[in-house]
Amino acid sequence: QVHLVESGGGLVQPGGSLRLSCAASGIIFNFYAMGWYRQAPGKQRELVARITSTGSRNYADSVKGRFTISRDNGKNTVYLQMNSLKPEDTAVYYCNVERGSSNYWGQGTQVTVSS
Repeated sequence: QVHLVESGGGLVQPGGSLRLSCAASGIIFNFYAMGWYRQAPGKQRELVARITSTGSRNYADSVKGRFTISRDNGKNTVYLQMNSLKPEDTAVYYCNVERGSSNYWGQGTQVTVSS
C-alpha cells in the first residue's frame, strides 16, 4: 500500500518561505520520480516540480528560481523549498508518485500566502 504524507504548509506573508515535506511508504522510494503539484480554488491541479530517481529536476515556469525540489532517499522523503512566496502561490500542495499505470497522491497541505 503506497502512502504519501505531506507536511509543512501554513500561512506566510508575501516574500516569505516555507519548506514542504512528503514522507513516502509502500514503495522502493529511490526507484521512482516524485512530484509536487498544487491546486488553487477553481483551478486545475498543476505540476509544480518533479525530481527523477537520478536527481534530475524540472519546474513550472511560474516557480523557477524560487522553488527547489530535493529528495532524501535514506528518509524516503521529498522536499519542496519555497522562497519569495507570492499570493498566487496560494493552493493545496500535493505529493505524487507514479508507479506503473497507477498514480498515488497524498492528502495535501494548504499553503496560504497573504499579508
